Amino acid sequence: AAMSRKGLKLLVDSLTRSAKHFNKSEVECLVKLFDTLVAKACSEYAGAGFDRTVFRDTLHSAFGMTDEVVLDRVFSIFDRDNDGCINVVEWVEGLAVLLRGTLEEKMKLCFTVYDLNGDGYISKEEMFQMLKNSLLIQPADEEPEEGVKDLVEIALKKMASTCLFIPFFLQDHDHDGKLSFTDFEKAVRDENLLLEAFGPCLPDIK
Repeated sequence: AAMSRKGLKLLVDSLTRSAKHFNKSEVECLVKLFDTLVAKACSEYAGAGFDRTVFRDTLHSAFGMTDEVVLDRVFSIFDRDNDGCINVVEWVEGLAVLLRGTLEEKMKLCFTVYDLNGDGYISKEEMFQMLKNSLLIQPADEEPEEGVKDLVEIALKKMASTCLFIPFFLQDHDHDGKLSFTDFEKAVRDENLLLEAFGPCLPDIK
């Protein structure tokens, strides 16, 4: 249902406070865009929000994000109440982090994207899954999976040689190849380029 002018103003004021990184006019534009996207969504949500398909199509067309695994993970991060639907609050507050988040906020977002099983660690298997989606097609005589495994090992050795992941090696007593958020955070703070080390999950500056 169309929102009253007063209702829209209250919503915009509230979201401007909670989203932090957008001003009122930007929030108002995002709410209007939300209404447009809801019109494309399945009727099962009764105008309350839009589904995974609309979300993925929007991020693909607006930001060029194409990796299906990443898009699904970002959807899950936006969908905080896990109801399969992005509501207006989740939409604006999620975009605030995705587009204008602090380094801390973006580190948490990227780590959560890479932590595919949600156990609080990024395992070698999860690194493999993320990297294999962004690796270029290999020559016919080389196994693509072997190339990804090599890439994971090279990345970890490079991080260790630059002292970025020393905490990871100290804490990984059973050598199961898991990175905690603390390890990831220390590495990224030392070298910001490692924020998306295991695959692109943020829009570029443009």
